[in-house]
Amino acid sequence: MTPVIGFLRGFALVALVALVAACSRTPATGVGNLGPGAAAPGSQQEFLVTVGDRVFFETDSSSLTPTAQDTLNKQAAWLNRYTNYRVLIEGHADERGTREYNLALGARRAQVVVNYLISQGVNSQRIQSKSFGKERPVAICNDISCWSQNRRAVTVVQ
Repeated sequence: MTPVIGFLRGFALVALVALVAACSRTPATGVGNLGPGAAAPGSQQEFLVTVGDRVFFETDSSSLTPTAQDTLNKQAAWLNRYTNYRVLIEGHADERGTREYNLALGARRAQVVVNYLISQGVNSQRIQSKSFGKERPVAICNDISCWSQNRRAVTVVQ
């Protein structure tokens, strides 16, 4: 083995050890280093990631399912913890039905969410609602799986 090859092998070994050592360090903690996908406590991003911003409804219904109630309980707890935020509850419907009917259905869905959040201690002065009916679908297609995604109420933290 020539001295140049020996030097290159030694250099490569040192570089490899340094790389492995750098990867094994535990990152510092703190708000500036939350990691991928993490959100600062009390942020709108935390609300989306840890609480969830939407609940879903059955066809032609504004009744809350047990799953929707669980999500709204989490939303209420978060909103009661972070009282500096206001929310807009958006009511939505799927594409079936007339524009007028779906606007009314979206309004009922938004209102049932507003009433539930108030029943869980969220101050009514912090909540507004608006119906979009079928005007803002999240899924556009012609089958049940898409329609079910559009039958929703969305809590927008402001």
